[in-house]
Amino acid sequence: MDRLAKIDSNSYVLTTTYRNKPDWFKINIHNGEEYKQVKKVILENKLHTVCEEARCPNRNECWNKGTATFLILGRICTRACRFCGVENGNPRQNIDADEPFRIAKAVKALKLKHAVITSVTRDDLPDGGATYFALTIQSIRKYIQDCSIEVLIPDFSGNENSIDIVLDARPDILNHNIETVPRLYPLVRAKASYERSLMILRKASRAGFITKSGLMVGLGEKREELIDAMKDLRNAGCHILTIGQYLQPKSGKMPVEHYYSPEDFNYLKAIGMEMGFRYVESGPFVRSSYNAPKHFEKL
Repeated sequence: MDRLAKIDSNSYVLTTTYRNKPDWFKINIHNGEEYKQVKKVILENKLHTVCEEARCPNRNECWNKGTATFLILGRICTRACRFCGVENGNPRQNIDADEPFRIAKAVKALKLKHAVITSVTRDDLPDGGATYFALTIQSIRKYIQDCSIEVLIPDFSGNENSIDIVLDARPDILNHNIETVPRLYPLVRAKASYERSLMILRKASRAGFITKSGLMVGLGEKREELIDAMKDLRNAGCHILTIGQYLQPKSGKMPVEHYYSPEDFNYLKAIGMEMGFRYVESGPFVRSSYNAPKHFEKL
C-alpha cells in the first residue's frame, strides 16, 4: 500500500506505508486529577461517553484535559458498522427522559466551554432520537449560558424532519461523519449511504450552520478515492474536517490494512486547507471530537 509524499505545493503522490503498527504508535495512559474528576462526574450522573463505548484512543488525553464526549440514547446501537466498537443489538426503546438534564449538570460540573453530544444510532425510534438531541441542547442552554454546543448526529435514516428537529435547536456545530470512501461502504457501513450523509451536511450548511465531518484512513482506500471524498465534503459545504487512523476496536471488526505516518497526516491537512476547508484536524489518533473546542475557537 502507499502513503502520501509531497511533490510540490499542489501535488501529492503516495509512497510506502506501514502494514504493521509502527513503533511510534503509542498512547499515554497517565491518569491525573482532571481524569478522576471527569470519571467521577460521569459516574455520579449515570452517563455514557463515546470515549468509553467506542474505545477511543484519546480518552486518557481528553479526560486529563477535563473534557469528554457524551453519548445519549443508551449504549446499544441498532446498527453493526464493522469499524465501530460500540455494542450493537436491540435497545428495546428504553429512553431515559432525565438524561438531557443530567448531561447539563455534568457540563456545568466540568465547567465546559464547548460540549460535544453524540448518540448511538436508534433506527428503532420514529425520529431516530432527534428529539433527544434537541432536548439535550435546550437543557444545556438553560443551565449554562456560555457553552457552545456541537452535535455529532447519526443519519436518522435520511429523515429530513429529524434533521430539522436538531437544526431547530440551533447547535453551534453540526457534525456528521462520512467515515470512509464510497467504495468501502458495503464493507464498513452496510446500512448507511454515502450520498445520504453528504445530503445531511449540505442541508445544514445551506441553512447557515457550521458543519463538520470525519474520515478514517487505513481501511484500504486508494489515494484518488480519499481525495475525491474530501472534495465531495467541500462541495457539500463542509467547513471542518477530521482525519484519523482507523484502529480495529475489537476482534471481528475490519482489520487495519495500513498505517499512515504523521507526515502523511500533515500532507492530508495541507491538501484539505488548499481545498478550502476552514480547519482540518489530521493525525494518527484524531477522532471526530478530538480538540473540538479548538475547532470552534478557530472559526
